[in-house]
Amino acid sequence: MRDPIHPLIMDIQTERLNLRPFSAADSGEAFDALTPTLTRFMAFDPPPSRSAFEAVWRQWLFSIADGSDFHFVIRHRERGDFIGLAGLHNTLSPEPEIGIWVSEQEHGQGYGREAVRAVVEWGTAAFGPHSFRYPVAEANHASRRIAEELRGCVVDHEITPKYRSLIYRIPASRS
Repeated sequence: MRDPIHPLIMDIQTERLNLRPFSAADSGEAFDALTPTLTRFMAFDPPPSRSAFEAVWRQWLFSIADGSDFHFVIRHRERGDFIGLAGLHNTLSPEPEIGIWVSEQEHGQGYGREAVRAVVEWGTAAFGPHSFRYPVAEANHASRRIAEELRGCVVDHEITPKYRSLIYRIPASRS
C-alpha cells in the first residue's frame, strides 16, 4: 500500500537536491542518521529504537495526508543519496514553521540552505503566508546563517530543556 499523500505535495527540485514526501521506505536511512551529536541542537533526542522511530514517522504520514505538516526527505538529485529531512509545520497558521536537519556526513555542503530556500518557495506558493517561523538553537551558528541568508531576523527567544532557542522570522518568497 502506498503512503497517503496530500494533493498539494509534490517533489521539489533544486539545482542539487530532490525533496519529496517522507515515506516508510526512507525510515531506515533517517533513523541511522539521527545521532546524539546531530540532535544536540534539535528539540528531541534520537529515538531509542527503530520501533520507537516508527511510531513517530507514522504520525508524519497522517499529517502529510491531512496537510497540517509536511515532511520532506532530502536526497541528492543525481545520486539519490540521503541527505536529511526538511519540514513545513503548522501550515494553516499565519506563520508556518520550517525545520531542517542534515546528516552529519553531509554538513558543510550548503544543502541545508538550499533545502530551506526550496521549502520557503514551495510553502509560499502553496499557503501564501507573509513569513515563516524558524526556531534554532542559539549555539547552532550554521543553522542561524541559513535564516540570515534568507533575510530572516530574530523576533523572539525561548528556553527549551536542551538549549536557548532563537526564533527567526523568514519572509515569504515573493518572485
